Formats: sequence, C-alpha cells, structure tokens
Amino acid sequence: AVDDAVDEIVPEAEWQAGLTPEARARAVEQVRAWRVELAACFGERAPITWQGRSLQPCVQEFQLPRAAFEEVTDGAETDLERGRYPTFEALEGYCRRVASAVGLICVEIFGYSDPRARAYAVNLGIALQLTNIVRDVAADLRRGRVYLPEEDLARFGVTAEDLGAGRVTPPIRELLRFECDRAREYYRRAAQDLPAAD
Repeated sequence: AVDDAVDEIVPEAEWQAGLTPEARARAVEQVRAWRVELAACFGERAPITWQGRSLQPCVQEFQLPRAAFEEVTDGAETDLERGRYPTFEALEGYCRRVASAVGLICVEIFGYSDPRARAYAVNLGIALQLTNIVRDVAADLRRGRVYLPEEDLARFGVTAEDLGAGRVTPPIRELLRFECDRAREYYRRAAQDLPAAD
C-alpha cells in the first residue's frame, strides 16, 4: 500500500513528464497517512484501514519490528525525492529499506532459531531488489528513475539516454551482466548465511 501510494498515484502514462507538484503532494500526503496508520498498528490508536486492522494482531502475535516497517515506508518515500543513485553504496541503502526490511519482518513470522537468519533476510532482500532493478529498467525509466548506479553507468560508458533508446547494445549488455552478477553474489551470501536449523 505504501509503495502504491508512490508508484500508483498517477497512471503510468502520466509519469513521462515526471510527477506534477499536485501529484507529488498527494503522494506525500498518502505516505504520511500510512505512517499514521503504522503508528496505530503499534498501539497508538485504532487502525482505520483494512490493512491496518489486519496487521495489528500480527504485530502483537509475532512481535514484528516497527523499525522495519518504518524503513519500508522511508524507502517508498525516497522514490518521491530521488531518481538516481551515484554509487552502489547509496543504492544498497535503498535496497535495505525497501526489500531487506520486508525480509526482516518475514523471518519474525516464519520463525527462526539462529540469529544469522536475519543476515539471510538482509542479503536475500538486496538480491531480490537488484533483480527487480535489472528487470524493470524500462518501467523505471518511464517514471524518471534510473536505479543502476551512476558509477556503474560511467564504468560501462552507458547513459540514461542509451537505456531509454530501448536497444541492448554491447555496453548495455555488459552493464546488465555486471548488475546480474552483483545480484547473484547477494543470493550466494544469503544462501551461505541461512542457518541449517532454519
């Protein structure tokens, strides 16, 4: 719901010129409303949405970490504030917020006996988000976003305009291979981190 508050605020066709100030203001307000609803799920008042009413008993039953939900919300809000990442380090922080935080919530629900399961969740989240980024290059471009780090684009001599042209040139192929290899490394780390008991 928080992700949709940002990405579905206007039809995809209207993203070409970027969000209008009015659409951006609506998205900011929706994210703010989800923050209030999240607070309600953690006992500050009664939730008012079906999502909040459904989540609240799970928060208590599984001792879900509020900080992880706040990270997801922060990550979605980041998409309203920036559309580029200069370095992989900056992108990795985004991946941790929008994907690893979800994994950290999930492991509390699934249950685990070894705290290393949390490292598994973090690395798997990064791997999955990097996979989404490679898969969604064209869709993200339509929303004015290039998640591939600028340092990687420069390394392979690729520009956002090259990506937008829709042709897979040899430099683009090498760039995407590099990003896929990075995702595979995080999948490898996740598999290594998953405790046998869990």
